[in-house]
Order: sequence, then C-alpha cells, then structure tokens
Amino acid sequence: MKIMNQNRIEKLFNGKNERVLSVYCTAGYPRLDSTLAVMKALQFNGADIIELGMPYSDPLADGPVIQSSGMQALRNGMTIQKLFDQLRDFRKTIEIPVLLMGYMNPVLQYGFEKFCKTAAGLGIDGLTLPDLPIYEYEMEYGAIIRKYGLDFIFLVTPETSEKRIRKLDELSTGFIYAVSSSSTTGKDKDFASVKKYLQRLKSLHLRNPVLVGFGIKDKESFMDACAFANGAIIGTAFIQALDGSGDIEENTRKFLSKILN
Repeated sequence: MKIMNQNRIEKLFNGKNERVLSVYCTAGYPRLDSTLAVMKALQFNGADIIELGMPYSDPLADGPVIQSSGMQALRNGMTIQKLFDQLRDFRKTIEIPVLLMGYMNPVLQYGFEKFCKTAAGLGIDGLTLPDLPIYEYEMEYGAIIRKYGLDFIFLVTPETSEKRIRKLDELSTGFIYAVSSSSTTGKDKDFASVKKYLQRLKSLHLRNPVLVGFGIKDKESFMDACAFANGAIIGTAFIQALDGSGDIEENTRKFLSKILN
C-alpha cells in the first residue's frame, strides 16, 4: 500500500521556481504548545515551506542557537509522539509543504516504518535526515520512504564531488538542500566565497530544484542565495527572532517582512 501525499512540494516549484523561502522551526519551541502557532505564523506571513525540526539531544549539524532551542523543546517535553499528537489536525489550517527534519536515532527508536506511515497519514510531505547514509537509504530505508509517498531531501556541500551530487540528485525528490559551507548552522557566511560553489551547482542543471541553507539570515543573504538557486532556507535567524518570548505572530511577521519586502 502506498499513501500518496498531494505533491505539495512539486506543485510549489511548478508554480514558483525562484525566491522560494523555506523556514526552519523547532517543534515544541519556545513552548511545548507553540508548534502549530509558529507554523501558522510562518504560513500566513509568506513562508513557502516549513521545515519542522524534531529536537534531539546530540544534533551534530546544528549550531548553538538551534541546539539551544532543541534542548529547550526537550525540557518542555517534546517527543516524536507528542509532535505527531500536535500535528493530528494541522492540515485543517496549514496548506504549504511541511518537512520533518531530524536525526536517525530517535526515528529508529520510534520505529522507522511506523514513523513514515504516521507522518504521511498526518499530511507531512517529506523528510530530511542528514545522518542517513546513501547506502542505507538505497538498501533499506528509501523503499519505506517511497512506500508512504514521502519526499526525501539530501544535503550537498561545497566539498561534495560532482559524481556524488548527481547521485544525490538522482535519489532526492522534492529538492536538493545545498549547505553553503561545511560547518554548523548559524555561522556567518561570506557569500563571495560561496558564489563559485553555487554557480557550479547551477551549471550542473540538476533534476531537482536547489535551496541554499546555513547562514541565510536577512534579505541580503536571501537574495544572494536566490541569485544562484531556486530559493533559500532560514533557520537560526528565525529562532533568534522568536526570542523565546513575546508574541509569535508579531515576531514572525516582523522577521519575514524584512526578508520578503
């Protein structure tokens, strides 16, 4: 049995292939019950995709801001099961694509097929699991992900060879996540040094759209990324804008208006 999503990601890129904005938020942050409020605020203020982070105690690729938000979410009581409970009716209000991003350990503890089946049944569009190796994806997990109609997004970096980029493009569905440099999230980037890498990706004419992440924090860096890709992903700067306090809708509106207007 294959549970089909509505191809929201494909529909998005068919209708909008430039300046696509994906925003990362941590499930259960700033408060346990903030998840849906943050998602609604993102949708209603111009985000095209929501990347919903599943907090984990050992997030290798996350910088200090996202790590801190994840630890706060865990202290708040967030778990995969709690997240799925919160998302039970989210498609009544959220129409844009939603991805789950996280690490393999908690997903395996939950049960990989159970996780994919539940996520797809709720209306999740795809997954990003940075520590899932290509070999294991091809040999075992990719078939399960496809069985439930979920997109899977692989990451590439400036050090990724052309051969591997083309392999990841072949395996990915949805889009390619182009990490702007080989470091953790939230680091300031000199986009002059990233420009050649993004130009190289563009010259490969990949099958999937490309979104640039890591270091995108304001309108200037967003537009720099969009000059060479279909759009960009913002995470750390948005988590900082939420500030753990204040009005979620207002903080989100102010932040996104500075990016998009």
